[in-house]
Amino acid sequence: MEETLMNYPRFTPEMKKTHTILIPNMAPVQFRILAAAMEQAGYHCELLQNCGSQVCELGLKYVHNDTCYPALLVIGQFLDALDSGKYDLDHTALIITQTGGGCRASNYIHLLRKALVKAGYPQVPVVSLNFSGLEKDSGFPMTVPFMRKLLSVIYYGDLLVALKAQTEPYELEKGAAAACQEKWLETICGWIREDRGYSGREVKAAMPRIAADFASIPVHRVPKVKVGVVGEIYVKYSPLGNNDLEKFLASQDCEVNLTGLMGFVQYCAYNLSETARLYGGSFLEKHISDVVLGFIEGIEKVMIRVLKDNGYHAPLPFRELVKLTDGIISTGDKMGEGWLLTAEMIELVRAGYENIVCAQPFGCLPNHICGKGMINKIRELYPQANITPIDYDPSATRVNQENRIKLMLAVARERLAEQTAQTAPAEEPVPAAAAAR
Repeated sequence: MEETLMNYPRFTPEMKKTHTILIPNMAPVQFRILAAAMEQAGYHCELLQNCGSQVCELGLKYVHNDTCYPALLVIGQFLDALDSGKYDLDHTALIITQTGGGCRASNYIHLLRKALVKAGYPQVPVVSLNFSGLEKDSGFPMTVPFMRKLLSVIYYGDLLVALKAQTEPYELEKGAAAACQEKWLETICGWIREDRGYSGREVKAAMPRIAADFASIPVHRVPKVKVGVVGEIYVKYSPLGNNDLEKFLASQDCEVNLTGLMGFVQYCAYNLSETARLYGGSFLEKHISDVVLGFIEGIEKVMIRVLKDNGYHAPLPFRELVKLTDGIISTGDKMGEGWLLTAEMIELVRAGYENIVCAQPFGCLPNHICGKGMINKIRELYPQANITPIDYDPSATRVNQENRIKLMLAVARERLAEQTAQTAPAEEPVPAAAAAR
């Protein structure tokens, strides 16, 4: 076993033409466009859609149950796909992201390789998608042009998620927002496969058209409970990881704000220089983040503007988001989602999404500190904050999770009713003569 693990199969450049790469489905919208970007780069890939209890059971079978829940699900989803018989196992590869930080996510790739050997698939190579130089022999070079394309991919995805979430609860024709999102997903994926649509100029031209299309959907905006979702990155976005949390909240007649994936990318870029500033480093190391974030800001400004121009809520610019941590949590707290998790909760509360679900894997120490551990401080500063942490784990039942969320929503509905009553125009008194008639 040990010898096999030491000599794991590498994904070579030649495999680009012969292998199908399976992608775990963390963020369904963003990852669908990511798959198109990989296809344009010459890779054969497939975004996995397999869910169900068997995924978790396979993860438990081949991964220790103390391992982070997202790792268990990702590995289970891969093994379930390989077991399905749909793929030529000698020409199939897997791809997984690595943050490169102190979070256990950096080690998922080693757990996956070990599970593949135990499950009888030692020949399946694993590709590392990372920005930190890990797995240098993976055969998947992270070039500057591809990184630029990824940034546009993520922003397109974040925009589509935000527009659908803020339109769907109020649409007059059921399914109109979902259909609009699907239309633009197909369009954007088509652009990316044709190697266009991702330059700064093209993105700036496309985003206003996308937002205007959603804004043209007939809606009836009535007061609804607004719920923000934050947490560990996989459980936060993945329907498999959070038991279809977004769908459940929609069934409870809520408007859901799922904070964007680009925030996490900017957070990772910011932390590069923050580490050097805190612990010492060269001038370049201390300021490289400014260069990266400055490049990203061009598209960020466009997305914020088009959302506001079309009557939608827009997130704060990243540099403003960082300031929300002042006096509350140190930006040196950067394991997992770190200070970003706290900042996102504060941003949501201030923006009117004071009802928050903090989704975290059971035993995820960074989330328990920066998420659950900061709730009392946030409530102290913002009394309207109505935050509930929800643990996701193989032993946690969906019924229990949803019941806890329903308790939070009950409080939210009471507060909304009070606010609506206070802002409703007072009834004009009926003149006595008219009353007599």
